[in-house]
Amino acid sequence: MNHMRNESTSCLKRISLCRSVFFLGLFLLSAAFAARAESTPPNVVLILSDDQHWRDYGFMGHEHLQTPALDRLASESLVFSRGYVPTSLCCPSLASLITGRHPHEHLIVGNDPPETQGISRRSPEGQKLFEAGREEMTKRFSKWPTLPKLLGEHGYRSLQTGKWWQGHFSKGGFDEGMTKGSRHGDQGLAIGRKTMQPVFDFIDRCSDVEQPFFVWYAPMLPHSPHDPEKSFVEHYESKVDSIHIAKYWGNVERFD
Repeated sequence: MNHMRNESTSCLKRISLCRSVFFLGLFLLSAAFAARAESTPPNVVLILSDDQHWRDYGFMGHEHLQTPALDRLASESLVFSRGYVPTSLCCPSLASLITGRHPHEHLIVGNDPPETQGISRRSPEGQKLFEAGREEMTKRFSKWPTLPKLLGEHGYRSLQTGKWWQGHFSKGGFDEGMTKGSRHGDQGLAIGRKTMQPVFDFIDRCSDVEQPFFVWYAPMLPHSPHDPEKSFVEHYESKVDSIHIAKYWGNVERFD
């Protein structure tokens, strides 16, 4: 039981790239086949989980977690079961995913700029330095082409939802988005937890004009707060001696 607790707790220190690599690989394969077989390009939905251990899926062999939707998708797809992250923090990991570059190339190696010694970040001066530092991080990031920009050159329309650290969604090359500028994702963090409507509306608009689309779906799940509805938790409570792990598992099922 302690082994189970340690394994699941470690999820809070990792970014799960397994699913990201899987969906990106699936897109590349689909695009290659589509180029040969038909003129209509495939639509792309990139799904990113947040703070999830790489084995915490049914299709990856977890003995308790229930992820039937993802299990079904995995059974119909090519699964890359080994993904590695050079910097296990949100901001640099997402920057690598969208640019295809390592942190030493895009130069984003932390979630935030370093603090200036002797100046509190909460002070007016510290806040000003913090904002300037974040702007510098975004400038470094903007030097690289991103997946939405590259797809846009081929007629795609793109939507950003969920986690996004690099300022306004447009700085990542997205045509539409939920995040307006603050760290983490501000309004974008409502996706998957409070609503899915922005995604549904975007897909409907693209479908109406027969335009291929790319959706960046990065909800803050199963990331804390671990606050799923009781129906997602109660069937796990008897399988683990920690209510905290049961709630985390509930968030994983909620994500599914």
